[in-house]
Amino acid sequence: MKNVLITGGAGFIGCNYAARLIAAGYNVTVFDNLSRKGTPNNLKWLQDTHGEDSFRFIQGDIRDADAMTAAAADQDAIYHLAAQVAVTTSVVDPREDFEINALGTFNVLEAARLNGKHPVVAYASTNKVYGGMYEVNVVEQDTRYTYADLPHGLPESQPLDFHSPYGCSKGAGDQYMRDYARIYDIPTVVFRQSCIYGLRQFGVEDQGWLAHFVIATAKGRGFNIYGDGKQVRDMLWVDDLLDAYDIALHNPEKIAGKIYNVGGGPDFTLSIWREVGPILEKLAGKSLDQVGYGDWRPGDQKVYISDIRKAKEDLGWEPQVNPEAGVTKLWNWVNANIDLFE
Repeated sequence: MKNVLITGGAGFIGCNYAARLIAAGYNVTVFDNLSRKGTPNNLKWLQDTHGEDSFRFIQGDIRDADAMTAAAADQDAIYHLAAQVAVTTSVVDPREDFEINALGTFNVLEAARLNGKHPVVAYASTNKVYGGMYEVNVVEQDTRYTYADLPHGLPESQPLDFHSPYGCSKGAGDQYMRDYARIYDIPTVVFRQSCIYGLRQFGVEDQGWLAHFVIATAKGRGFNIYGDGKQVRDMLWVDDLLDAYDIALHNPEKIAGKIYNVGGGPDFTLSIWREVGPILEKLAGKSLDQVGYGDWRPGDQKVYISDIRKAKEDLGWEPQVNPEAGVTKLWNWVNANIDLFE
């Protein structure tokens, strides 16, 4: 298995995986429309680090079915990471959100079917497919919310409850992936990802919140917290995620048709400000007094912690980088590359 296509391959996760695969000797095709903040920089980094001839770059859009079919020809695996990634953007323009996430994912699956080689197709889904989870009992503590009755976190068996156009569009792709494994015997796998963070993440207010906080702090800028800052997320360092991607690449028979929660799990969690804030203040060596507060946003979960036991049991996978170490790594990288950030 040597030919790997990555949609959204110049994005944060995509460029990190492209770099890993190129270094391992794979024939990598990076497919990206370069619309997302930071993607031109990430593409240049790949070219400068590995050489322009070390991979193929296609500037294209997943909404273009013909372009997608052409890019997928002869591929042994497709990692579908391209997406509209923000809940807020989906609320403002739900049609574009649908066309990118639902129709775009359908185009990827059809391209895989027409490929004829039954390629592995891995899909970057989201915890937002579970919706607001208002029926799950949550307890408020001093610095965070926590589940009252789910010590291992939320399992894949939690009922889906798409909330927001983004939740609907990503959820449609999530379920299409599962069904293409059943109907067309394509070894698809869905990774319902929690908060992924790491190097080369150009976070902004409505997506990549931790990187956004780190960048703003390093630049001495203010930023907003939506809600009360006690919302809890399980945090997954990008290289830990890519380890799961590698397992899927090498074990198509094991992952075919499966869905996995992939996040930090209950051991690697932070509340988005009450616990992140002190870490950033320690790293910056000062108090952060330019933080504003705004109303809760649609579908925002007070707690999301992945139950990752299924991935551990089936794949032998578990995260390695704890959040404080990861935040420190991200802080150091941002400060070493501060000129990349406006």
